[in-house]
Amino acid sequence: MLRVAVVGSGPSGCYIAQTLVQLDPEVRVDVLDRLPCPYGLVRYGVAPDHEKIKSLQGTLRTVLEHERVRFLGGVRVAVPGGLSVARLRTLYHAVVYCVGAAADRHLGIPGEELPGSWSATEFVSWYSAHPDAVDAGFVRGVRSAVVIGVGNVAVDVTRMLVRGAGELRPTDMPQAALDTLAASGVAEVHMVGRRGPSQARFTTKELRELGCLPDTEVVVDPAELALDPACADVAALPAVQRRNVEAMRGWTAAEPGRSGRRIRLRFFLRPVEVLADGGRVGGVRFERTAPDGRGGVTGTGRYEDVPAQLVLRSVGYRGVPLEGLPFDARNGTVPHREGRVLRDGVTSPGEYVAGWIKRGPTGVIGTNRPCAKETATSLLADASALARTEVPQDALPALRAAGLEPVPWAGWQAIERAEAELGARLGRGVVKLADWDTLMGAARTA
Repeated sequence: MLRVAVVGSGPSGCYIAQTLVQLDPEVRVDVLDRLPCPYGLVRYGVAPDHEKIKSLQGTLRTVLEHERVRFLGGVRVAVPGGLSVARLRTLYHAVVYCVGAAADRHLGIPGEELPGSWSATEFVSWYSAHPDAVDAGFVRGVRSAVVIGVGNVAVDVTRMLVRGAGELRPTDMPQAALDTLAASGVAEVHMVGRRGPSQARFTTKELRELGCLPDTEVVVDPAELALDPACADVAALPAVQRRNVEAMRGWTAAEPGRSGRRIRLRFFLRPVEVLADGGRVGGVRFERTAPDGRGGVTGTGRYEDVPAQLVLRSVGYRGVPLEGLPFDARNGTVPHREGRVLRDGVTSPGEYVAGWIKRGPTGVIGTNRPCAKETATSLLADASALARTEVPQDALPALRAAGLEPVPWAGWQAIERAEAELGARLGRGVVKLADWDTLMGAARTA
């Protein structure tokens, strides 16, 4: 019986477990996660109003409830106070790291660390009830916000900033975040990209959702579309970009309304400084850019200041080093060959990676399937050699001896019941528990 640990219970970790047990009836998988809750970014990264995507949890649940798969939450690996990579390796024939890309990229401009300047990741974690998140008063006293980036996460946070209480109440958003967002005075959000509309990274479905928000109008400057040479002949663009540009063109032609809130999509603006006002964010200074003829942009030396009391940067994720594993700092990934971890260019027996820590933060949730299959195939090709290593019949006693108290699947089910009960008391559906103590308290009732 081959015993495998998968570190991380998001889509890539679950797809690894699923592939392994489907391809080999002699494999048992423990899926470890530092949180007491499974599903990774599907629980803590998908916007609460995107129920269709969040429904993927049902698919992941089926994997984690398989008779040869076991979920163990609350298990920290390769961090201070947690289990070391070397120790974990002695407990299983193989270990697959599916830890994602936990850090966000910085802009590297003056004023970026001012109060009121945050990563979109921090904002998402707060309204998604991640237990590490803090209520940083994101929208307190905010009338105008700037979101730097034009991908789907930027669209998500923009939408959350202008959603009303009636639209947020049916979601599983924690009550404190719902109350705060519903009472906010945000009247205008600028979503800004340094390149042109044809190069924006959002998908058309997410973009069009902005135009369906009640009491909110979307504004696009026709001059910024005209500056993009690719917009001159949209028929020549790939399908997604063509539909995006067509949607934005529709907003340039819209008559200004009397909506309570406004979203401005801006392009060809590069942030150069976050401006201060009374020791906090007061706005963002942008340099106007122009196409350079090679698919990029160049600065023009002309500047524009956009007043704002909140800045959210949404310019990408980045993997972080795991203590005890090799790391490619340039790419933010663990070096590998077909999923096999490489140490000094040589395959390290029994160590594997999948997901963003393997390939970088690219693709959509479904991209993790072929990525996981490649890694699982490599692991199973190595199975006969790996099985010769002696490991415990069950790693659980060793985890407990190391001072860890894993949260079993029954503990997660207890958390689910507590969230359903909380929602019922509040007259809502399921409402997420938002802090470590409450989550662990609920898990211990199992």
